[in-house]
Amino acid sequence: MVVRALFLLPAFLVLAAPARADVVDGNWCSGDGRSINIDGTLVTIPSGVHVRGEYSRHVFRYVGPADGPESGHDIRMFLNGDNILRIRRFIDGVEQPEEEWRRCKPIV
Repeated sequence: MVVRALFLLPAFLVLAAPARADVVDGNWCSGDGRSINIDGTLVTIPSGVHVRGEYSRHVFRYVGPADGPESGHDIRMFLNGDNILRIRRFIDGVEQPEEEWRRCKPIV
């Protein structure tokens, strides 16, 4: 009985560990203070505009709306681990330097 309890304890501890975020959804912050929020096929971009895009579990893509600062930009986001988002922008077909964003820290 004691041996069984010792065997089950590690299993319970592993199962009780908090789930890690393995999806692109969530709040993301840049090093210069901008933020975005991805929720399924909808993204709220730094200007506050909601844009519908192409979503998969680890990738998100959208085209900047015509009336904003990202007008016509092709923006592609790739989850890199649980807390890093790599963003590639294509402006007039030219790839810009890659940006690294991180999950925003919770507001306490």
